[in-house]
Amino acid sequence: MTTRVIASAVVLLMVLAASCAAPRTEPAKVATSSTDPGPAPSTAPVNATTQKGIEAGDVNRSVDPCSDFYEYANGTWRAQNPIPAGKPRWSRRGVARDANKQKVRALIEELAAKTDWPAGSPEQLVGDHYAACMDDAAADAAGISPIAPLLADIDAAKTPADVQRVVRRLHELGIAAPFGETGAFDNHEPKDFLLNLVAGGLGLPDRDAYLKAEPRFAEIRDKYRQHVARVLALGGMPEKATLAAADGVIALEKRLAEASLDAKTAADPAAIEHKTTFAQLKVMAPHVDWDKYFDEARIPREPINVTEPKFLQQVDKELKSTPVAAWRTYLKWQLLDAASPWLSKAFAEEGFAFKDKTLGGATEMKPRALRCVELTETLLGEPVGRKFADKYFTPAAKAKAREIANGLLAVLKEDVSGLPWMAADTKKKALEKIESMSIQLGYPDSWKDTSKVQIRRDALWANIAQARKFNVDDVRRQTGKPTDRGGWQLPPSSLDAYLDPQLNELVLPAGFLQPPYFDVAATDAMNYGALGSGLAHDMTHAFDATGAVLDAMGRAQAWWTDADHKEFQKRAQCIMDQYEGYSIEPGVHHQGKLVLNEALGDQAGIHFAYLALKKSMATHAVPTVDGFTPEQQFFLAWGQFRGEAMRIEAQRQIVKDDSHAVPKFRVIGPLSNLPEFEQAFSCKPGAPMVRPPEQRCAVW
Repeated sequence: MTTRVIASAVVLLMVLAASCAAPRTEPAKVATSSTDPGPAPSTAPVNATTQKGIEAGDVNRSVDPCSDFYEYANGTWRAQNPIPAGKPRWSRRGVARDANKQKVRALIEELAAKTDWPAGSPEQLVGDHYAACMDDAAADAAGISPIAPLLADIDAAKTPADVQRVVRRLHELGIAAPFGETGAFDNHEPKDFLLNLVAGGLGLPDRDAYLKAEPRFAEIRDKYRQHVARVLALGGMPEKATLAAADGVIALEKRLAEASLDAKTAADPAAIEHKTTFAQLKVMAPHVDWDKYFDEARIPREPINVTEPKFLQQVDKELKSTPVAAWRTYLKWQLLDAASPWLSKAFAEEGFAFKDKTLGGATEMKPRALRCVELTETLLGEPVGRKFADKYFTPAAKAKAREIANGLLAVLKEDVSGLPWMAADTKKKALEKIESMSIQLGYPDSWKDTSKVQIRRDALWANIAQARKFNVDDVRRQTGKPTDRGGWQLPPSSLDAYLDPQLNELVLPAGFLQPPYFDVAATDAMNYGALGSGLAHDMTHAFDATGAVLDAMGRAQAWWTDADHKEFQKRAQCIMDQYEGYSIEPGVHHQGKLVLNEALGDQAGIHFAYLALKKSMATHAVPTVDGFTPEQQFFLAWGQFRGEAMRIEAQRQIVKDDSHAVPKFRVIGPLSNLPEFEQAFSCKPGAPMVRPPEQRCAVW
């Protein structure tokens, strides 16, 4: 079912990225040829404690690094590893993501192989849940019986009050029908965590699918009608009655859709901010028994935000006027739809045929093992993540990642403190944001107590209900309290990371902090070049043009002076002009304004990471590895991390609407502004990778 997600400033990052750049000191003059491919591999030994350097075998040594560093850094790898069929891009990162998925699967399967873990332990919860999920024969044999008590509860509804009782019971399981609830920090006071009452209960993706007359939407509606009818038949309804029942469900959903915001409007935080008192809520939707709702959920009556008042008023109208029999059918459909993937094979295949195939374009259902891994990780994120971190992210790895983060924060403070173009008061506020920045690495500092979640090896739907209820209750417990800045929005095993500008927080899970992004066995040069540059990139969001509209507490407040803005824009214009000149094919070039923030972030990230590496080398010597100096390793790590292959079709789409440059120009764009790169590879002035001093761009 579709539930409206709260518009948020959270940025999900497959690879951490985000904001600013900068004119730099004039490069040192060198006397080598611009066609010199750089130093030949040296026979100097790596120090006694051998460390991993960059992927030397990926380097295309036939290419001059001063001419095309994108091709030099890992052109050999791309040549030997063509993009797989069906993928728009490919890189060592892509390979690593697939490998990490297999790590999660192998870990869960290993836990499931043992049957005598202590009750309530992470091992028992994860292992038994996965084992129950994998027992498809038991799911087929059970049929619809796992949800029979809930279906009976729905069938027993005779009055509008009964309907609301069922709605409350479904909400306990995270089934948002006909509206939903979420917890989120207050956009105006991020320190406060409040309840959001949100639009929900629609089986199609958005209001357009219900209301627009285009043939493609009409076709989707017809297929949806057939799908609802088939699921109701599988749920026990006489087949001759199912189409009429489906029509009733869709008619109710259409009326709700008419009262909902379109997707674009709903994505605007200002459009869904409607702080409401409990008394006002009761006036807004008087036919909802809010006293019982809040009492049973154990939610404080304030603060509340109603994201779409018109939608909630329509729900109230439906509770008053729609017959109870129609509500029973609608709620039965909602329950069957939520449970279908984990009931019998017939339910799962019907759900796939419509949701994944018709709506999503999938051609075949994922193997059950993969679906069960994903379900386990989704519902039991912390127990899975705890075991993943134990195995793949040691305390030493966390300490090293923390050392890098602290080193970056230190150079950011120094750099901002000395900026000649930023006003003193603006600098003060920027430093406050840097000081208050939270960088969470690997796994949370404290784990949630999941020991009371009852998971069995022979009860899949009961397990799902238990885990969903725990997660709903966990959010409900936080409402009305200070925002938990230690809470994570991704499991520690996640392959992704995220930036939350309002909380001034970066979260990098253990699943993300894996090679080639980060490797505790690698040299600092490699880790600063990949992890450091990406992390510093996002740190600059706190005090660049993006962060200039949020104060240190995450409140909407502009803290740059007009003069600061003007100076920033003047320096940023250099970056826009630079990227406007990058073409992917004749007549198709980047839009400088579109990629500005990300290009500035790449520039700043490399700059700060390089400064932090050089500072750390005063106490942590970095050896020459495979003939590459520490400085060369740093830039090669950047080039190899960002240097993925991408089909031209994907590049054409990126230059139209993506805020990132294509991989080639993400690699070479920032480096061509840096005198440090020029010096590291002894590039001659005038080389393609060396922009003339008067054209070099920098902000920080």
